[in-house]
Amino acid sequence: MIELTPKVPDRNPFYEQVGGHATFVKLVETFYAGIRDDEVLAPMYPADDWDGAVWRLTAFLEQYWGGPGTYSEQRGHPRLRMRHNPFTVNPDARDRWLSHMRVAVDSLELAPADRDLLWDYLERAAHAMVNTFDD
Repeated sequence: MIELTPKVPDRNPFYEQVGGHATFVKLVETFYAGIRDDEVLAPMYPADDWDGAVWRLTAFLEQYWGGPGTYSEQRGHPRLRMRHNPFTVNPDARDRWLSHMRVAVDSLELAPADRDLLWDYLERAAHAMVNTFDD
């Protein structure tokens, strides 16, 4: 089973290696720029809480990759499957999410090994969030 929880106790040098906070902000802002116009994914996000969604994903990814532990300090354990359960996360939604995230990852222009490591995690996490095969 893949580990989806942030790695709080151990500092992961990946966070600093790829540029720290600024890199994760760019990743998430680029990702959400695509989500806003996605007819399937946009309705899953509260229209009045886009900034909150951006903060949550940024804080989660930063913490997972060795940055500040702010996510868990403010929200507790991520419980990703539980938090995504109210939404229809089917293969189409997963693939759309991955498509927007691919654009975001590519926009970072990371070294190939760093890009591949980040993408591998995001891809595995997206597959783990699928909770239905219905439309």
